[in-house]
Amino acid sequence: MLTAILSDIHGNRQAFEACLAAARAKGAQRLVLLGDYVGYGADPDWVVEKVRELVAQGAIALIGNHDRAVSHHDAHMNLEAQVAIEWTRGELGNEQRHILDRLPLEQHSSDALFVHADASAPQDWNYVLDATGAAQSMHATKAHVTFCGHVHRPAIYTLSSVGKVTTFVPVTDVPISLLRGRQWLVVAGSVGQPRDGISAASYLMYDDERGEVTFCRAPYDVAAASDAIRARGLPHWLADRLAMGR
Repeated sequence: MLTAILSDIHGNRQAFEACLAAARAKGAQRLVLLGDYVGYGADPDWVVEKVRELVAQGAIALIGNHDRAVSHHDAHMNLEAQVAIEWTRGELGNEQRHILDRLPLEQHSSDALFVHADASAPQDWNYVLDATGAAQSMHATKAHVTFCGHVHRPAIYTLSSVGKVTTFVPVTDVPISLLRGRQWLVVAGSVGQPRDGISAASYLMYDDERGEVTFCRAPYDVAAASDAIRARGLPHWLADRLAMGR
């Protein structure tokens, strides 16, 4: 089955629509959403409703830390995230909050694990930033491949049978074979706020029959997404960073 995997949409309607269209054009048969549908962007209400629609059609959707923070005020966030989430709380109704609250932390599917952050303690929202964090996450599961988001930068790690972790720098549109006899951790990057210096939205295509994952980018109307942020009265820096991919 060919699965499209999207993470960290962050209220960016234009980027979300672009990734969904691109994934369908590539023949996606299933959709997995790794969380953080809200925060930073101008259209959290639209995104949450779209997630509800996609789940009704069979998509897997997980909760992210920004999603949880809408209804739980104990979240620890930096200034940018806190300003955005406080605004987002005023944009979402009770039903939309319930949609987010009901989402699971993780989901197993065959020999794959889907989770928003570090798999060793999903509820702690730890980032997988390097080989040490990747090893911790992979040691916590028996899954052949773990897919996560949270970091906003694409990455891939593999753990050998003797415990050695290797880091790969993914190349867009080049399939990576997820060889057996080792574990893999794939960091999806971000749909709505990439931070790897590329403005185009980031997502994955996973072919479980061929055992391959491909990192993909979807160009979108960055200017429209930025203008929407400014029009909603959100801080301008949240709009400016989209064009820089930061």
